[in-house]
Amino acid sequence: MTLYYSLVFLLLVTEMLIFLALIVPLPFTWRRKLFTFISESPIIAKLQYGMKITFIFILILFIDSVNRVYRVQVELAAFAKNDGRGGPVAMGGSERMEVQARKFYSQRNMYLCGFTLFLSLILNRTYVMILDVLRLEEQVKEMKGDPAVKGGKSLQEAGNVGEVGALKDELAKKDRDMENLKKQVESMQNEYNRLGDQVSGSGATPRKGQ
Repeated sequence: MTLYYSLVFLLLVTEMLIFLALIVPLPFTWRRKLFTFISESPIIAKLQYGMKITFIFILILFIDSVNRVYRVQVELAAFAKNDGRGGPVAMGGSERMEVQARKFYSQRNMYLCGFTLFLSLILNRTYVMILDVLRLEEQVKEMKGDPAVKGGKSLQEAGNVGEVGALKDELAKKDRDMENLKKQVESMQNEYNRLGDQVSGSGATPRKGQ
């Protein structure tokens, strides 16, 4: 197995562990804190952005593996046709095993990439469904006056994975840009005042001989 397919397999195992972590039964307070952290953490937002790019490459690998499987199937069909006719291009035992091995590896890579992409969609949908259930459960507990929902942040403000964290990062970036812009305006205003004072001062200087 090549390096990139090994990384795809590692990602598949990671997705399986994350899926198991999502479906593990936990108390309501623990699960609410977990999902609030996932939705607000800027680290999770950056990881999600990196995963989107990674899945694009996995999709390319999946398309390539499907193409390889198709080409091997065409090659096997051509050899089978020649064997049936007794043509001069009959496939030997070693050649047949080599083609069968390439078919096996191509199918393995196709299933590996396909299941990784499919499980990523399942993870996203599972997260959204669990978050909706927790929101409804939180509303029910609030209507009943349960003190367990009073502490901590509400799930009603939680968005997708890392969404709140990404918005906070974007807002902080805009605040920094505004501060830099204010400093530039103040610097330009001070320079303008200094030049104005110099011009007014030179204009008020009396001429020689007067």
